[in-house]
Amino acid sequence: MSKTVTGPDGEQRCAWCQAAPEFFEYHDNEWGYPVADDQRLFEKLCLESFQSGLSWRTILAKRENFRKAFCGFDFNKVAGFSDADIERLLQDEGIVRHRGKIEAVINNAQRAQELIASEGSIAGYVWRYEAENPPEPQTASTSPESVAMSKDLKKRGWKFVGPTTVFAFMQAMGLINDHAMGCAQREKAAQLRRSFQKPT
Repeated sequence: MSKTVTGPDGEQRCAWCQAAPEFFEYHDNEWGYPVADDQRLFEKLCLESFQSGLSWRTILAKRENFRKAFCGFDFNKVAGFSDADIERLLQDEGIVRHRGKIEAVINNAQRAQELIASEGSIAGYVWRYEAENPPEPQTASTSPESVAMSKDLKKRGWKFVGPTTVFAFMQAMGLINDHAMGCAQREKAAQLRRSFQKPT
C-alpha cells in the first residue's frame, strides 16, 4: 500500500492526508517541523491526550475552541483552573467534554510548571528524547524514546501521556522526521531539523 497520495498541487504527500481535506494544510505547514516553544509543545501534548480514542480530524476541527477554552494553552493560567472551570468546560460544546481529560490538562499544566522549575524548559526536556535511530517513516506507533518519555512523565505525575500519545507528539513536533519517503514535505522537514537550534 502506497504511503503517499497526490496532493492538490500534484505533488506527493503522506497518505494520511487523504482522510480529510483540511489535513493537507496541517501536514504542509505544521506536522513534523521542529518546535522549541514551550506553549506550543504543551498544547500539542494536551491535544494528543484529548485525541486518545478519537480521530485527529475531530481534534483539529475543534482546535481553536480548545485554545479559547484553555487560555491558548498558557499553562501558567491553566494551572490555576478551579472546579468551577472544570464544570464550565464540561458544558462547552466546542471541545471534547471528557472530565478525565479536562482534569488531566489542568494537572499537566501544574506538572509543566514543576518541569520548567527543575529542567529549565519543556523544550529542553522533550528534545533530550530525540531519536538517534528513528524507525522507518510511518512504520511504528511507539519508539524506545516515546516509551522512555512516557514513563518519565508519568513518574512526574503527568496524565494521559502513554507511549503512543507521546510518539504522535514526537512526530508532529519534529523530534523525528516521519514524513513518508517520496512526500514533498520530507526534505523541508529535514532542512528545518538540520538548521534547528536544539534547546538545552
